[in-house]
Amino acid sequence: MKIAVIVVRTLVGLLLLFGSVAYFFKLFPQPELHGDIKTFMLGVNATGYLMDFIKGTELVCGLAFITGRFVTLANVVIFPVAINIVLFHVFLDPTGIGGGAFLLLGVLFLAWYHRKNYESLFIAKSF
Repeated sequence: MKIAVIVVRTLVGLLLLFGSVAYFFKLFPQPELHGDIKTFMLGVNATGYLMDFIKGTELVCGLAFITGRFVTLANVVIFPVAINIVLFHVFLDPTGIGGGAFLLLGVLFLAWYHRKNYESLFIAKSF
């Protein structure tokens, strides 16, 4: 099981690292967008910061997964991003769901493996 965790952690980290590096260094041309996808991306880009923030988060979490340091924290931080990637593809672009589905399943697998680290987050404490 430990080898599977290392493999999944490394693949998830490489996926996040590749996506963020490709975005920041503009390694691939931007495809022409149409319809709802174009509207969505215009809104994200109109903020002026959101896409850079998301890709920066992916970069930091990808490095955490690859190095094996702060994996529990990186899992918590990247989980909402993974959910949004999958939901984007479910509702706007179903053909590209593969990478997002792998990311979400990988993050869920790592969360399950490290579930003992999350126990304190779910303890209701009275004041």
